[in-house]
Amino acid sequence: MSPGRGSDKLWPLYNQRLVLRVIRSTISLWETVQVITTVCLNSTSRKFTENCRSADISELRLEDGNVIWADVSDPTSRDFEELAEEFGFHHLSIEDCRNAHQRPKVEEFSGYYFIVLYEAELVGETDRLELRELNIFLGKNYLVTVHSRPIRAIETAKRLWHEWTDRAEQGSGLLAYLLIDAIVDDYLPLLDIVSERMDDLEDSIFGEWRAEVIEDIFTIKKKLLYLRRSITPLRDVFNTMLRREQPIFPRETHVYFQDVFDHLIRVADTIDSLRDMLSSTMDAYLSVSGNRMNKIMKRLTSISTILMSVTLIAGIYGMNFDLMPELKWRFGYVYALLSMVAVGVALYIYLKKVKWI
Repeated sequence: MSPGRGSDKLWPLYNQRLVLRVIRSTISLWETVQVITTVCLNSTSRKFTENCRSADISELRLEDGNVIWADVSDPTSRDFEELAEEFGFHHLSIEDCRNAHQRPKVEEFSGYYFIVLYEAELVGETDRLELRELNIFLGKNYLVTVHSRPIRAIETAKRLWHEWTDRAEQGSGLLAYLLIDAIVDDYLPLLDIVSERMDDLEDSIFGEWRAEVIEDIFTIKKKLLYLRRSITPLRDVFNTMLRREQPIFPRETHVYFQDVFDHLIRVADTIDSLRDMLSSTMDAYLSVSGNRMNKIMKRLTSISTILMSVTLIAGIYGMNFDLMPELKWRFGYVYALLSMVAVGVALYIYLKKVKWI
């Protein structure tokens, strides 16, 4: 449209329509990105209701037999406010959710547990250890998971939850078991990989020598330290939940958490064993390194001894005194050289015999 008097009057109306289109498209795009994914299982009918609206959570919680799982990915401040308002979470647990890098722990609040734990994974060609934090709100008929990065165990737990509908009467405790057990069990294959790396290091120490082995040892040592910090506090988590100070889930669920606790003890013991083996590997490296240094020093000492003996002969005949008869001999020079060679060869044979060379 060419500019003119008529078109000037239409421009404000056109701009308003353009702004409205942008706002509508933005709202539509925001609605397609689901930050909170909610799934509901009715333990009576054993039917799932996928992608429940946040506005329907209150009604679903009031129905007997319903178990709700709300998964919150990369939440905003508004999402935290909605969670606190909908489920009545204490502001201290919400604050811990906002502030990442919390220590693995469990805290008891009125009507629910707040749990913090970490999923571990080795990523990249260098097997870099990545720990992803997961916050769990465990109530009587609901489970709320909050995380800023993707958690693999969530997909595993969802799949198993759909397969274990025959145990739906276990409620939210069964769902929490499936999720936490998937996270704990993922530590074992990871530790197997670390163990294989340690075997490779031992082969490098006693086989083809590499000075970079010490760096690899400290890298693995740091990984085991981070894993131990992520696993060891979880013992307190399950000790608290097994005491059943809050009747959130039925007593039958107790055996499931006992199973996870046993897996947790196994993982912790494996980490401690690997740390002990790594200390032995470090001692072996230092011992082999010291032996290599001793061999080098022996060789240098042997070479110095031979050169010093030859130099002694050269020094004696290099003093140039007048009354040294060998200086007037016709074959004195040849005699001195042969003496040097004979002494050097004799010392070499002796040092070779005592394995210094």
